[in-house]
Amino acid sequence: MAAVELVVTDLDGTLWDAEERIHTRTLSALRLLEERGLPLLVATGRRLRSAVDTLARSGLAPPMVVLDGAMGRVPATGRVFHESVFDRSQAEAVLAAFLDHDVEPCVYVDLPGVEVVVGERPSTSPRHLQRIGDYLARDDLARVVAQERVFSFGVAAGDPAALAAILRRCAVGADGTVTRDLLHGGATLMVHAKGVNKWAGVLAWCAVEGLDPQRVLAVGDGENDIELLSAAAVACVVRDGSDAALALADHVIEPAGEGGWSAIVELAHD
Repeated sequence: MAAVELVVTDLDGTLWDAEERIHTRTLSALRLLEERGLPLLVATGRRLRSAVDTLARSGLAPPMVVLDGAMGRVPATGRVFHESVFDRSQAEAVLAAFLDHDVEPCVYVDLPGVEVVVGERPSTSPRHLQRIGDYLARDDLARVVAQERVFSFGVAAGDPAALAAILRRCAVGADGTVTRDLLHGGATLMVHAKGVNKWAGVLAWCAVEGLDPQRVLAVGDGENDIELLSAAAVACVVRDGSDAALALADHVIEPAGEGGWSAIVELAHD
């Protein structure tokens, strides 16, 4: 293949471990890529502020695709390069699917000072809500989906089978994934508008930056990386990643806690 023009990386379980620690060898590799002028794009299921703040602790501020592809931002400038939201009827149907299973979701929005809205009895992990902190608001979810731009619905630390049932109910008008939750335990469900995934955000970034999407190296580990890994010219998967992700790997790298990401420096220049 021609030379790699863009490295795209997942965060949890890929760039950093379950304690959000980036190995020193990985940090060195990131700096070396920057010195070589090879662009980096983050593609994560996290919300914007969570990704920005955690990366900032290591002095990193790359452009990023967040919420599994629903939103694209350049944190350093506030530039918006990609957005995909539910239309009203879709959002109402997805909310109904959650509530019919007696699960009250987090609703991901983009309001001044607010990224997540919950109702009176949120089903997500209390630790998840604590981590959202000041970017959390409480409101009537029916009003929110009727009046605000909704990017995603989600629940952290849930039962995988129950979350899979909700996802099946949403399948007609929305897309989503159930993934292992490295931070809170159990599984996480994220539901987005139809056609939303990390690769869609990558394509948007390539378009605005004049990069060739056929020259992307992607690094991931989970079910929400499937479209990304499938479309990338080079797919790198962490050894302890999901079976579905590993099945797509051109290269298998060591876990995040062992600095496996550092192998990307050489793989991107093979």
